[in-house]
Amino acid sequence: MSDQLQWIQEELDQLKSAGLFNTIRTINSPQGAWLVVDGKKVLNFCSNNYLGLGNNPEMIAAMKKATDKYGVGPAAVRSIAGTMDIHLELEKRLAAFKGVEDAITFQSGFCANIATLPALVTKEDAIYSDELNHASIIDGARLSGAKIIRYAHADAADLAKQIKENKDSFRRGLIVTDGVFSMDGDIAPLDKIYDVAVDTGTILMVDDAHGEGVLGRGGRGIVDHFNLHGKVDVEIGTMSKAFGVVGGVVAGKKVIVDWLRQRGRPFLFSSAVTPADVAACIAAVDILERSTELVDRLWDNAKYFKAAMKTLGFDIGVSTTPITPVMLGEAPLAQQFSRELYQEGVFGMALGFPTVPRGKARIRVMISAAHSKDDLDQGLAAFEKVGKKLAVL
Repeated sequence: MSDQLQWIQEELDQLKSAGLFNTIRTINSPQGAWLVVDGKKVLNFCSNNYLGLGNNPEMIAAMKKATDKYGVGPAAVRSIAGTMDIHLELEKRLAAFKGVEDAITFQSGFCANIATLPALVTKEDAIYSDELNHASIIDGARLSGAKIIRYAHADAADLAKQIKENKDSFRRGLIVTDGVFSMDGDIAPLDKIYDVAVDTGTILMVDDAHGEGVLGRGGRGIVDHFNLHGKVDVEIGTMSKAFGVVGGVVAGKKVIVDWLRQRGRPFLFSSAVTPADVAACIAAVDILERSTELVDRLWDNAKYFKAAMKTLGFDIGVSTTPITPVMLGEAPLAQQFSRELYQEGVFGMALGFPTVPRGKARIRVMISAAHSKDDLDQGLAAFEKVGKKLAVL
């Protein structure tokens, strides 16, 4: 190894000694309640497949049909020759589903944030960001060049204080918050944050990645959950979680969507999403508009599992959504817990620094509508066994 790269090996060695090196497992099967992971069939408690749509037959059929009609890829960026009628159909359907003026899609939810923040604010402006916001928000904020002012987590009073103290120093301000915080499973007080935005004349943006398909009527998201239709300027979403596919969306005011078609850099400089993926997303919207059955089942499963985990004595944090963090503290313990779960036939990955703060390592259980009660009971038994073995219980 060259001397110029030796530092990387030293950093990797330090990660391993601290129990922070992430060993990535390999999936050998479709997504579902059960997976084949590194050749072993295990109960899936890891995926963001909230509604079990990752292997839905209706969506698979839609993908095949779209591939036959449009081919495998658009071969261009959206702004030159990559916008197909199926892209516009999805955007129209998502706007109607979310109850907004317009929508624009991107290659991922991460790309949606990277596109939106630099298009709305620059170095003359300020971004007021929840201190636990997702990495894609942090990176998009940094790319914008705007001054990043963090406010205390889910604290509308502190947000108002930060804006009032800094407002006169910047041309304009943008409030941005996750809707559902992916590591802890708690929900932003969007109603109170909206009041602050109105009082201070600040643009409001919410990342609803873990709210779409989960919160609101039939999974319409956090804006619907708080009945704030037409009041939130920008909603960021993803089709990679509850929708079970891939892609990102920005929904909200038409003027903002029009602007992103001109200035959203992933839209302008990265090839469009494949027609097969777009068709699957449209099919997911069809499924959600037909029935609330999957969303209802997701919440029933989540309530059942979380209640049982509390009864067993596990610390599951402050989650109010199907995300269930099993708090363990130190990263080496969380990694050992994950390995023991795998031996018991449960796939539950450890999350440590930098994904979560130091000392707050955990197993994050992602409940799905695809799980049966027998699946959940089997998972609970494994957690109890491992918890007692490692003196967590």
